[in-house]
Amino acid sequence: MSQTKPFEIPKDLVVEAYRRVKANKGCAGVDDQSIYDFDQDLKSNLYTLWNRLSSGSYHPPPVKRVYIAKADGKQRPLGIPTISDRIAQMVVKLVIEPELESHFHPDSYGYRPGKSAHQALTRTLERSRKRAWVLDMDIKGFFDNLDHRLMMRAINKHVSERWARLYIYRWLTAQVQHPDGTLEARHQGTPQGGVISPLLANLYLHYTFDLWMERHHPGIPFERYADDIVCHCHHQLESEQLKAILETRFEECGLQLHPEKTKIVYCKSHRRRGRYPVISFDFLGYRFRPKIIRNRHGKHEVYFMAGISPQAASNIREQIRRLPWRAWQWCELNDISQRCRDRQRGWINYFKRFGESEIRNVLFYFDKCLRRWAKLKYKAMKTVSQAARYVNSLRQTAKQLFPSWQCGAKKGWMARAV
Repeated sequence: MSQTKPFEIPKDLVVEAYRRVKANKGCAGVDDQSIYDFDQDLKSNLYTLWNRLSSGSYHPPPVKRVYIAKADGKQRPLGIPTISDRIAQMVVKLVIEPELESHFHPDSYGYRPGKSAHQALTRTLERSRKRAWVLDMDIKGFFDNLDHRLMMRAINKHVSERWARLYIYRWLTAQVQHPDGTLEARHQGTPQGGVISPLLANLYLHYTFDLWMERHHPGIPFERYADDIVCHCHHQLESEQLKAILETRFEECGLQLHPEKTKIVYCKSHRRRGRYPVISFDFLGYRFRPKIIRNRHGKHEVYFMAGISPQAASNIREQIRRLPWRAWQWCELNDISQRCRDRQRGWINYFKRFGESEIRNVLFYFDKCLRRWAKLKYKAMKTVSQAARYVNSLRQTAKQLFPSWQCGAKKGWMARAV
């Protein structure tokens, strides 16, 4: 390592960061440089990045602002860094993450090594069966409203590397480039889409919420996945008081609970719907709700269960509908299988955890679209019924084509009598 560099950053660390960024893929930033373009002069690009990071002269380029549709019809703003900037962020993440991880709360699950959404969902279901009330919280525009001053206080407490603190501040304050090319200075928030943003978000909410709850309300368990939070209470009054207290707490930290999406939920019997109108909540794509089920003795009992939420199911159907079915009429079935099987497998692996039959029913919509494709492709098929018989026969003779055709018929709801 050259002694003329003010910061000692190993070259091997930059190479490892590059490997991880490449594995994650992602689109180009404001410079329109793809990972393929970056690879064309890889050695020089990595050396240049290491040299600037080590000398303290690295300044992140503006973040590319893009929008994706949200479930409520609104648009979620994302910030896409350039490839080089993603690698630089990964360098810092690899250095500071082990230290931060040693302090994080065990019930924080989002974007953490060794933690998963399934773990959060399992704990949520277990605790919802034990406690009758849930406070389901939604933080309004969390990534856009994170307070830089409070963020840097936490960073300065835990990050010893001066160069890492310097670059984190530069990333927080990097400009945003809008689709029309205009640049906007940023005085709060962190771009949702940056490599280091989830780690910063976890640190911010560790002090805003996790540690604060542990100190002031140790008897109230919770699950947090990034900015999605569920708290479990014994009584309605306890949940109402906690909601009021947390509204004040979040305001002190520059954040606001969404007044319409934050709700108090009764988790037991739906027979009390008149008295408790909110008896279900959505968390990480699942809906938690009570349901009457006939047990093996023939009696009907109330069970509290989790299954794919209506909104998640609708989103999957919409993604299936948007596939280029008309263009695919020139493709063979094996081509469609290659294009769709990984996506199907991802949906099934995530949602079968609490209901294989539920996600199988949702993916039956794929078969409906496949019938229309078959009718377009094979002119001999004059009716939808003929196309349906064709697809149904393939389900039996060529199950290997699509994971949804291999889904078992057994019921997978995790349920227990309330």
